Amino acid sequence: MPACPKSRKSGKDTAVQGTNDSSVVSKVSASVYGYFRDDFQRRFVCKVSRRAPLINRGYYVRWKAVDHCVKLFLQVTSSCSRRQMLSLGTGFDSLYFRLHEEGVLEGVTVFEVDFPNVAQRKAALIRSDPHLKDWKPHLSYNLAGPLYASNDQYRLLGLDIRQEEAVQLALSAASFQWSCPTLVLSEVVLTYMETQESDRVIGWAAAHLPESVLVMYEQIRPSDPFGRVMQSHFLKLNSALHALTSYPDVAAQRQRFLSKGWEQCVCLDMNQFYLGLVAQQERQRVEGLEPFDEFEEWHQKCSHYFILTAAKGSLTQALLSPPAASPIPPLKPQLEREALRVSPLSGDPRVEGLGMASVLLEPHVLMVTGGFGRSGREAAVKVMLNSQRGWSQATVEVSADWGARLYHTMTLVSGWGALVFGGRSSPLKPFGDVLRVTYDLGEPTESTASSLTVTVSLKEIECSGCLPQPRWRHTATLLRHNGQTLLLVFGGRTEVDPVLGDTHFLDVKTMHWIEVLVEGSPPEGRHSHSSAAYEEGAVIFGGLGTGGVPLGDTVLLKPTSKGFCWETLQVHPPVAPRYSHSADVIGEKLVIVGGVWLQGEGVPGVAIINLNTGASVEYDLDTSSITWPLMLHSFCSELLDPERSKVALIGGGGNCFSFGTHLNPHPVTVDLSPALMQCASSLTEEEL
Repeated sequence: MPACPKSRKSGKDTAVQGTNDSSVVSKVSASVYGYFRDDFQRRFVCKVSRRAPLINRGYYVRWKAVDHCVKLFLQVTSSCSRRQMLSLGTGFDSLYFRLHEEGVLEGVTVFEVDFPNVAQRKAALIRSDPHLKDWKPHLSYNLAGPLYASNDQYRLLGLDIRQEEAVQLALSAASFQWSCPTLVLSEVVLTYMETQESDRVIGWAAAHLPESVLVMYEQIRPSDPFGRVMQSHFLKLNSALHALTSYPDVAAQRQRFLSKGWEQCVCLDMNQFYLGLVAQQERQRVEGLEPFDEFEEWHQKCSHYFILTAAKGSLTQALLSPPAASPIPPLKPQLEREALRVSPLSGDPRVEGLGMASVLLEPHVLMVTGGFGRSGREAAVKVMLNSQRGWSQATVEVSADWGARLYHTMTLVSGWGALVFGGRSSPLKPFGDVLRVTYDLGEPTESTASSLTVTVSLKEIECSGCLPQPRWRHTATLLRHNGQTLLLVFGGRTEVDPVLGDTHFLDVKTMHWIEVLVEGSPPEGRHSHSSAAYEEGAVIFGGLGTGGVPLGDTVLLKPTSKGFCWETLQVHPPVAPRYSHSADVIGEKLVIVGGVWLQGEGVPGVAIINLNTGASVEYDLDTSSITWPLMLHSFCSELLDPERSKVALIGGGGNCFSFGTHLNPHPVTVDLSPALMQCASSLTEEEL
């Protein structure tokens, strides 16, 4: 028999209460490992469990944003004789105890409201804790509720905040002062309600609290690949995020509060908050706590959460103040109407992983190495072969174990094999070796290609000269300059240096790292950028720069009679900064695919820059034929057809915060021909 509506809601309420238990464990992990100080939070968990650095950072920025708003409220209302805080769906948060220890609760009463079961459990934990039970001022307890624990500064109530009349009566009975300056806190609470219910709560608070500021921390942007994984996670937990569809971005959230009676509202996504309102020295402290190499996932997590302040009466000074000079340029790409079509690569070559390297050995032979897959770091070499039946994965025999590595480079040297440089096994173990990869296909035929065994040989090359530092997330580009074949290595990062800006040249014939004169102002240090050969030089685009801010510059390394010279190309309109993308030069055009940006709207598709004129155009991607969320970062790409109008995208994905790992399960292709033809016709019109 189907459950009645009441039973379904009760089941969902129980699932929502369960999110508190997992959340408090993550908060404890972040505090124990130094991201913020909170000696009380761990008293609400049975055991301290270490979370991944990405989750620790995520809970840090949440804590920091809420703490920023709380301290701002206390500062603005410091001259008031009485103030109060009302925390909705507070769970096992330790805010009251932490603020009390800090000595900032003079004249402040903290009211916490959550489901009766949660409030009862919290009261029992406080009462049984040796440190908290003797708290001064002493707490009194009432097992019957709704006021489960209280003293002169603290009230813990068990209520369903959707029941407005019951909430009003219980708060009034607990000495809540409706006209008193009030801070209302809501951390990932209202989104679990049906949208009309959460709208009513927001309107109710505006109607009953004339001198108040409301602080909300919740999710946004449900429709991009990360947002789809996020929603799927909460659906599996029976805790759907209801308001996302109606209020999908910061602008919609701001308008939501203004329409519900709040007089002013400021809403920032967490990239804007972290980069704009957290001091650089504090960011450096946090970023140095643990080895970290999940920048794409970190920025995407931050772009899918926001911190909001809405105010009424005289408390507009307690609103968030957006940074005067935002580190995130407010660029909105001018997309062409026609999106470029994405299709699964023909055949069934299931290749998953992030941070892999690839090379097109022959028109019908594609090799992929290393990366991070479902079983962890990969030492495997995969070879895909193309036949009349499409692409398939061949059996590979490897001559030597070269160790698991990711974020390395692999560059084809015609008639010689492929050259591998750098990479890492962990953020503390970079590689600085140079490997030669050769292969033997035997005698493939159309009928046997799918079952062919490919022999791959790996050999470490002893190089002379001044060797570059071991690194990863760099680029390696093959140049032919003044009769020499050179491997240009630029940028990257090390276990110590967050970004590198050095340039190195390897003479591939002699395997000697040579000194080459490079004039002009060098580009800013960076990693996760792109580099492509262009006119005996190279063109470098984007990357993640100093301070963790994406770059959007296009820099040419131009050949000269003595060596090379750096020159910045002025691009119009400017291309939105991004990193972890791929790029190729096709004729006079730089074609940039995918990546991560902080602009917030959608995800990067394809940008094309004319290297003669600096003109640029951006295209969205039509992924309607792809059944999974397509995450185009930490992937690799290869141009497949002789006309260089079709690009294969292999791998990509990442850890989606605490929502699970998503890896693209199948390579895809993007048809570039409509964009290349349009750019060509535009250039002809300009010349005419």
